[in-house]
Amino acid sequence: MEISKPDFKTEAIHEELVRKYWRVLKLARTPTREEFTKIATVAAAGVLVIGMIGFVIYVCFEHQMLLGF
Repeated sequence: MEISKPDFKTEAIHEELVRKYWRVLKLARTPTREEFTKIATVAAAGVLVIGMIGFVIYVCFEHQMLLGF
């Protein structure tokens, strides 16, 4: 019993992917200073909020006896 190879061509699939990636790269642009500042501010705020939540959970688990849990 022989196993036959699939009927599709991988070269055509790769060419189509490259075409799609190239189209996205042509549309991409460098953000303005204002856009970058807003994105960086929102990202920093998110990191701080997640960090504070993690710190509160850490303190709760470390000091269960003092907090009465």
